[in-house]
Amino acid sequence: PSGSLLAAEAMRAAGLLLAWALLRPAATHQCHLAGPGGVLRFTDTHAEIRVPALHRVPSSLDPLYGLVRRCLDLIQQNPLPTELLRAALNDPGSVRTSQVVQYELGYVVCAAVALLFTLAVPVAGMCFCYCRSRRRCGGRLRAHRRSLGCRRHCLLACLSLTSLVILTSVVCAFVTSQRVKGQMEPGLGAVPATLRTLRQHIANIPQGVQMVVDQFEVPRQQIISDLGGLSRSVGLSIHAQLKAMTYAALADLQDRAGDLQTSLHHLQILDKTVRALASARAELEPALRERRRRVVALLDDPRCTSCASVLGRAQSLELGADYSKVPSVEKVLKALAGLPRSDFAEMIRQGNGTFNSIPELAVERMAQVIQDLRDEMARMTEKVQSIANSFPLPDYTWPVSEALVKAEDRSQPYLREVERFEQYRWIAGTVLCSIILLILACNVIGMVLGAYGLSKREDPSDYECRGEAGAKFLLVGVGLAFLFSWLLILLVFATFLVGGNIQTLVCRNWVNQEIYKFIDTPGNLPPSMNLTRQLNLRRDSNLSAAYRECKSGAGLWEVLQLDRSYDLDEHLKSPKYTADFQKRLGDFTARLGDVRLLRSEGRQDLETFARSGVDEVDYRRFQEEMKNPVVQTSLPGLARSLEGLQKMQRNGTVAGRLAAEAQALWQMQNSTVQSQEALVAKLGESIQFLSHLAPLLQERVKTTLATIASVEARLPMQAQQILRQEIGCFTRKELRYFMQYLNWVGQTLREDVASCQPLATALDNGRVILCDRIADPWNAFWFSLGCCTFFLIPNIIFAVRLTKHFRPIRNRLISTGSEETCPFHIPRVTALKL
Repeated sequence: PSGSLLAAEAMRAAGLLLAWALLRPAATHQCHLAGPGGVLRFTDTHAEIRVPALHRVPSSLDPLYGLVRRCLDLIQQNPLPTELLRAALNDPGSVRTSQVVQYELGYVVCAAVALLFTLAVPVAGMCFCYCRSRRRCGGRLRAHRRSLGCRRHCLLACLSLTSLVILTSVVCAFVTSQRVKGQMEPGLGAVPATLRTLRQHIANIPQGVQMVVDQFEVPRQQIISDLGGLSRSVGLSIHAQLKAMTYAALADLQDRAGDLQTSLHHLQILDKTVRALASARAELEPALRERRRRVVALLDDPRCTSCASVLGRAQSLELGADYSKVPSVEKVLKALAGLPRSDFAEMIRQGNGTFNSIPELAVERMAQVIQDLRDEMARMTEKVQSIANSFPLPDYTWPVSEALVKAEDRSQPYLREVERFEQYRWIAGTVLCSIILLILACNVIGMVLGAYGLSKREDPSDYECRGEAGAKFLLVGVGLAFLFSWLLILLVFATFLVGGNIQTLVCRNWVNQEIYKFIDTPGNLPPSMNLTRQLNLRRDSNLSAAYRECKSGAGLWEVLQLDRSYDLDEHLKSPKYTADFQKRLGDFTARLGDVRLLRSEGRQDLETFARSGVDEVDYRRFQEEMKNPVVQTSLPGLARSLEGLQKMQRNGTVAGRLAAEAQALWQMQNSTVQSQEALVAKLGESIQFLSHLAPLLQERVKTTLATIASVEARLPMQAQQILRQEIGCFTRKELRYFMQYLNWVGQTLREDVASCQPLATALDNGRVILCDRIADPWNAFWFSLGCCTFFLIPNIIFAVRLTKHFRPIRNRLISTGSEETCPFHIPRVTALKL
């Protein structure tokens, strides 16, 4: 039947699914513990004693700084004077003046120019004063020419342009002077502060290392917290991964137990019903025979009108189905007698309870190993403490600390002197820049008054007070220029000599590392200045190599000379601390899947059920017999026919007898036949269930028993696999915490606590402060002030020449070389005024 085929296909699909679930390896499951592990947060232990890195800040004056540096490169083209410096440091008396002059030749030339300017300009000023006393310089024009207007405009333009250049230069001088002052004080203060920070950094190394080691408490607490939930997590993971397989097996077992109970019930019904039907048939047979005889005799009576049509049906009135011919199930019932001997419901409940108790069982079985792992964490803390105990630096950093103390003590007097001289420079620069501004003010006022006076003067020979005042303002500016020019050139040359040498001798060679090469070359420094020995650097290293290593993030122990080498990476290898922890987890085993799903008596019941012969009974015989009615001729139909004939009869006796026979047939139908038909319907239900179950009984029972046996055998193995898998996941997660901590220790010791990078940073900061923040604006200051000073010369010339145009002309005669003359005017008396 189609129903049996569908059931067989469903069982086959279920069997394949169960086989896949049983044979799938547990290793394919993902880790069920709390993810891959979080990121640990460690406390910053060394933030207050770091040397912040300084960088060159872009500025709007960078083009000016670049121009000044190029000018200095032209003035001083010589490289670092190694021979001269070696002689000066080792034997100062052997240094010859000619060597210094040869190296400083560009500065010597500039000094000569400055000296010439210092002498020439005051002398020129005195000559100008003498000429003015003789009324020769800055007097009046002697004659009016047509070209005077063009000359006047040209002189005005030149003086304005010169004043504009001087104004721009003096503004730059003011700005750069303030910038030098603003950077000098913090720059000078940064020297002892940086040296103190470096000393504090070195002195705090032991404390910092201990603080780093103490941070092991962070992963330790995290691991102990994870250990607290390990056992239950493992149990829940085993339960979650195996529950589908176990619940499916228990459901299958419950179905077979239900099949056994139901089959036994239907077999008992079948046997009882067949017996009842056979007994009822035996009772019905003589009554039915007698009733047929009486009905046939009545219908064959000649007095019975139209009875021949019903006679044939009455003659065929006989019994139908005979259930004495169907197979007996007594043998099957005998085989199943006493079943089930076991309580399957209790058995399934116990198996389910045992399986569901796996998480609690895991907590109980793993309690000891969890405690051992907690004890191991305490021992691991002692192992981590060995990092601080074996750290070698405290015994080898005292030379560096001593050198830093000496440098700080010796630098203080020089720094105070520099600060004092910088104060003098700023005062002198501010005063002289103010004087230049005063000179520019005289120029501007003089040109404005002079031009205004010219516009108001009707005759060139007329006296005009505003024009005369403009000329006097110009001459005042000229006088100030002559008076202070020598002070300006002295300040320019003094600042130029200092700033220029700092840039060309120090900064330029600092940037290209030539200073480090000079220091590293043996013999350049006297023994008392041997930095490699004073700083206790490695014997195979030098200052340049140490600087590069420190800048790249090396630790102090990697650049200092130690009695024995120290490899931090060797001390931070994870197995050194985690080997015992891993071994305890790796060696742990526990049987967590011993679940008894089916006891032996239950197995015997199912095997007896399969061998009972339920599937050997020929249920088709029952079905074929059930197709036959209890009586071949329908009693209700025959009774209604007799009732119809009664109405057609003229003979009252025949009519009465027909009515009696119809009543007897209805009584037989209602009392006997209907009860047998009910038994047949009840029998049909049992036959239908048993006929559907029988073909699949052997396969279902065998599959169930095989599944239960396989699940019981595989539960411990798969539980062990899952246990190993979950412990492996836990181990990897906790080892990541160890690795995070050890990596953080290595990074913190190298880059922070015991790093020598602050030494390189301090050197770089020194270059930034000296060269970028002080030397650049310092050199821009003297360059700007020098431009002001040298442009005072054309300013003097143009101002003196322009004063003549603002005063009245002595003689109105024109000498242009042409034949034209001006109209004759009678001069006023004021025109004769000298």
